[in-house]
Amino acid sequence: MFNIMVVIPTYNEAENLPRLIDALFALPGVPLNVLVVDDNSPDGTGKIAHALAESHPGRIHVLDRTEKAGLGPAYIAGFKEALRRNADYIIQMDADFSHQPAYIPQMIAKLEEGFDLVIASRFTDGGSVDENWSWQRKLLSWFANRIYVRLLLGIPVSDATAGYRIWKRQTLIGLNLDRVRSNGYAFQVEMAYVACRLGFKVTEIPIHFPDRAHGESKMDVRIPLEAAIRVWQMIARHRSLNPRKRRTEMYAVEERTAVVKHV
Repeated sequence: MFNIMVVIPTYNEAENLPRLIDALFALPGVPLNVLVVDDNSPDGTGKIAHALAESHPGRIHVLDRTEKAGLGPAYIAGFKEALRRNADYIIQMDADFSHQPAYIPQMIAKLEEGFDLVIASRFTDGGSVDENWSWQRKLLSWFANRIYVRLLLGIPVSDATAGYRIWKRQTLIGLNLDRVRSNGYAFQVEMAYVACRLGFKVTEIPIHFPDRAHGESKMDVRIPLEAAIRVWQMIARHRSLNPRKRRTEMYAVEERTAVVKHV
């Protein structure tokens, strides 16, 4: 039986987190563990996460971070903790239900076919986004992923900014997470680029991406702009990577950062 851990970064997700936990644990035949990485949410999300952990001993774990430092550092801390807890498969997803749990069995099946990373994609064939998106937003997101990032980085990924993914343990170890320095959308792009440069097998599945129904969006117009600029930095930083440069050893426990306590 594989140890499958879902890493969920949270900031002010008090409305969504209990609903998401219920949906994840209701998936038939998929025994999941959850790691909530909370950036000191002022709405009490961290306290709710700890209460949920007490209600589901051994299945829910919490990392409390001291401040809102961004998506990239939260995921890096969460990935390292999931590896320390001997997770075989690591799922990353948002708490706002734009990443629908129903796709998880299909993502797991793709890993078991031999892929190292599976991306739940809005822009691969069969994927779609919320019908309320404006045509400008659809065009910008489609162009950024299908054309700009894909051509510049030369990776076979149609949705490099997607944050809904599943990784094999050895893939995350092999990446050497300390190589990754970006945040926001750029973090997702950099992770995909490094995985491809290191020769890991990457595939996508099509998903529908609805907008959040509860809570406030963290989206800022500066985020996709930063990702576009940082693509050039990624090329300069990682273009020399190849499969021989995969990391082989586990991360040391002392490498965990910005964590004040864990359960």
